[in-house]
Amino acid sequence: MRLIEVTDHHLAKAFLQVNSSLHAADPLFIRPLDKDIEEIFDSSKNKFLKEGKAIRWLLQDESENFVGRIAACVHPKYTNKGDDQPTGCMGFFDCINDQKAANILFDQAKFWLQENGMEAMDGPVNFGERDRWWGLLLESKAQPLYGMNYNPPYYADLYKQYGFEVFFYQICYFRAVQGRLDDRFYEAHAKLEKRGGFTAQMINKNELEKYSQDFLTVYNAAWANHEGNKQMTPETARKIFKSLKPVMDEKIIWFAYYKNEPIAMYINMPDLNEIFGKFNGKFGLIEKLRFLWFQKITGFSKMVGIVFGIVPRFQGFGVDYFMIVEAAKIIQGETKYVSTELQWQGDFNPKINNISKHLGFEQSRQLATMRYLFDRNKLFVRHPFFN
Repeated sequence: MRLIEVTDHHLAKAFLQVNSSLHAADPLFIRPLDKDIEEIFDSSKNKFLKEGKAIRWLLQDESENFVGRIAACVHPKYTNKGDDQPTGCMGFFDCINDQKAANILFDQAKFWLQENGMEAMDGPVNFGERDRWWGLLLESKAQPLYGMNYNPPYYADLYKQYGFEVFFYQICYFRAVQGRLDDRFYEAHAKLEKRGGFTAQMINKNELEKYSQDFLTVYNAAWANHEGNKQMTPETARKIFKSLKPVMDEKIIWFAYYKNEPIAMYINMPDLNEIFGKFNGKFGLIEKLRFLWFQKITGFSKMVGIVFGIVPRFQGFGVDYFMIVEAAKIIQGETKYVSTELQWQGDFNPKINNISKHLGFEQSRQLATMRYLFDRNKLFVRHPFFN
């Protein structure tokens, strides 16, 4: 078998194709959009690479067929709570069901990361934000959500046999859109409504500047200190909302306020894989027209919760229940959504997982972030739990 570094356009295309070729017969597989993967390795579009660097390899068998791929990345600010060693990133791993082939790929990523001063590698992870291409799929009977990794079950054995261990589990939750909420929701809603000052509203695309700043306020209070995240800037918040605008559904993005101060958010997006799964990785003019037609005429049946947050000083007040009851009036009554799924939540954060369960969600998928320590005599420590 032979490793080939991806150094030109032809090999970059092969890097995309090997993922599709290995899984084409799997009925659950949805090919990611080519542009979404290409942009990860484009330093002009991926801010993560402005300070870090990434590299890709392909694996060929004796007949010169591509039978695997892998990528590695280093970034000075990549960190997890409790880390006591510099850790690199490994991702976009695909391989035939052959431990020897997998070991060649894992070894190559390890050697490169060692050369760049790393003492461990996490994978499979994205070389950027954690909301995409993050984690090894362990349990699921459904097609992947947009931006979610997909792999057959044997991948878990390839990782385990090499020596990777679970650093933390990533849990997704599902529930039907229709149906009465638990009585606790309505009781909390009535209590806050009687108290006064609490309101909830869906966004208006014509006021994205306002809502991007409301998002900024809640995010920086609720999330910025988790997992080494830094305070978000107003410009970053604007860019996020601008990028989401073409696929936004105003009726499924909600904010809660206390005396006009933003205190919570419940941000959902349609699951774009419902239509992207028909495009075989392409997104040219024809696909864009098909997307607009689908969005306007057919509509999406699944929405995905991508961000849920409450300003700490309002946690425990029932603000989440209040906001969900207000949102349900519109989502259940005026949309075509049949189901909703929450993006992954780390098992190291029992509080947010308990909120999901209390909201009536049931576990739908499990992924895992795996870690491999280069010093095989060092004690492996799982991701610490939040208090």
